[in-house]
Amino acid sequence: MNIKDFFIGLEFYTVVGKWRCTDLGTRVIVAIRIDQVTVSEYDLENETTAEIVTDDQSWFDGPPYAVPEHVFDELDMGGCSLGPEAFSEFRAVMSHIPNEK
Repeated sequence: MNIKDFFIGLEFYTVVGKWRCTDLGTRVIVAIRIDQVTVSEYDLENETTAEIVTDDQSWFDGPPYAVPEHVFDELDMGGCSLGPEAFSEFRAVMSHIPNEK
């Protein structure tokens, strides 16, 4: 995709999930991730992170938004698609690679 394909409110996909365009610039777009909300909890000994997939659309009402906005430049836009099927082969390959810790 390129900058001309985007408009405010457009929902699109990257390899990591579903996004909604919230602003347009001359060379960048700004978007929020709308398929999940990540909530982090911290304590004095270590960080505990909980990832929550939500159907509560109020997280995505704005501006201002309750979730962070991310900037996509021209290079990032090349990794965007109007449908998730563009990334199914990549996800299938990545699911067979063991995580190294």
